[in-house]
Amino acid sequence: MEIFDSVILGAIEGFTEFLPISSTGHLIVASEFLGIDQTSVTKAYEVIIQFAAILAVIFNYKDKFTFKKIDLWSKVFLAFIPIGAVGFVFSSQIKELFTINIVAIMFIVGGVIFLIVEKFFIKENAKLIDDVEDVSLKQSLVIGFAQIFALVPGTSRAGSTIIGALLVGLSRKASAEFSFLLAFPVMSAVTAYDLLKHYNEFTSANLDALAVGFVISFLVAFVTIKLLLKFLEKFTFVAFGVYRIIFGVLLLILFN
Repeated sequence: MEIFDSVILGAIEGFTEFLPISSTGHLIVASEFLGIDQTSVTKAYEVIIQFAAILAVIFNYKDKFTFKKIDLWSKVFLAFIPIGAVGFVFSSQIKELFTINIVAIMFIVGGVIFLIVEKFFIKENAKLIDDVEDVSLKQSLVIGFAQIFALVPGTSRAGSTIIGALLVGLSRKASAEFSFLLAFPVMSAVTAYDLLKHYNEFTSANLDALAVGFVISFLVAFVTIKLLLKFLEKFTFVAFGVYRIIFGVLLLILFN
């Protein structure tokens, strides 16, 4: 992998991982445009940039990563269980779903769902949970089951968890923050699994490209988390819904 490719993919991972627009979908599409084959070396690179995104969460929420927040993390790990179980059991079937057409369709479906949720379910004057630590165990579990849909490429892990959180009464800000924190166990598990599976590839991989991708992914993810929270202070998720629909339609046109 060239340095240029590493910069592009690292930036895409960092920017899209925590937005409800599917990082996996964007990486698949970007790899197609850049002519990057999905080899084991490429997979090793993806492990590195995912790990960088995990660190961005930790650095943004250092106050949450303490033993004083056991109650919060018990809810986060409860929400992780559904996708962990389903992903482990059906991993081989899930891999077969990775096609441009499925990504495009799920982009559109997810976009429509965001527009529907914003129009009919979110009431500006409703009493919503605004502090992520006030989320109940039941709400956490529902969010966890919503996250299962993220196993379908193009759906978006952030998107499915945010939708689930909105539907159980969290504010937009709290929904985004719970999604950020839930990324930690989910992405840690995925990264650890892929690292064990592809550790031999790191010896043959381009270390310069890996290092550049890691730094870019971390910096972009760190800034993106802060910008999204600022964005949600004034705006809704409608823009993301519209973007998903437009992007999905473009994919269907370009790749068919």
